[in-house]
Amino acid sequence: MSEAAVLDAQGVTVRYPGTPPVIAVDEVSLRVAPGETVALVGESGSGKSSFARAVVGIEKTAGGTVLFQGSPVAPLGLRRRSKALTSIQMVFQDPSTSLNPRRRVGDQIADGIATARARGAAGSTVGEWLERVGLPPAVATRFPHQFSGGQKQRLAIARALAARPSLLVADEPISALDASTQTSVAALMRDLVAEAGAGMLFISHDLAVVRRIADRTHVMFGGRVLESGPTAEVWAAPRHPYTRALLAAIPEPDGEGRIPVAPSVADRAVWAEVPAVLR
Repeated sequence: MSEAAVLDAQGVTVRYPGTPPVIAVDEVSLRVAPGETVALVGESGSGKSSFARAVVGIEKTAGGTVLFQGSPVAPLGLRRRSKALTSIQMVFQDPSTSLNPRRRVGDQIADGIATARARGAAGSTVGEWLERVGLPPAVATRFPHQFSGGQKQRLAIARALAARPSLLVADEPISALDASTQTSVAALMRDLVAEAGAGMLFISHDLAVVRRIADRTHVMFGGRVLESGPTAEVWAAPRHPYTRALLAAIPEPDGEGRIPVAPSVADRAVWAEVPAVLR
């Protein structure tokens, strides 16, 4: 990748206390270029969210380096984050933990717009951002508890994008949405980020959506990246047995008007090829 990276994470390690300590992320490296969507996929517990929290400074790292636009990402503390690092925005899996229940949602999206303008970036109106995520502008006066889980996630996405980030870290951002809108909202995020020349780290276990929106994909299991490459190549010719098992487990239409039961990964002979230390 010749273009300078928006995010350059090298050898990132995250450990949690325990006897012995739990290694949630084990020397993971990846880069995100401007205008690029990079996906990090894997089953629950593979370390995806721990890595996401580490690269934005929420989780303390036990090793490795994280550079944003060439500068180190400092861990979040009690002091206000520098103006430069406000250009990193994160969408969390559970929007209830990131939306302030005591403030109207329009005011919270306005915070994102103000953050963008403080850096000299163009800012749209609250109503425009609500419409972009499929909500009517009139809901701006409501409070978070007046929305469904999927609507709250749309609000969280609108607020993050309103800040015009150079890097958007999206941790399972569409898991709370209806299946009919997941791909369209994910594509919206990709397009808006790409239009701004930003980059997106998209973390998901929904491989069907990842296939449609990601330029490159990293497959994670047991805290490690087992395989990475251009998304089309990973899908067409997966090299690692774990990747092949994941792809084989994706339900496919059978023409009978029903969703087939996905075959269990554990039942597949290919699972035996995964090294025992990674099972």
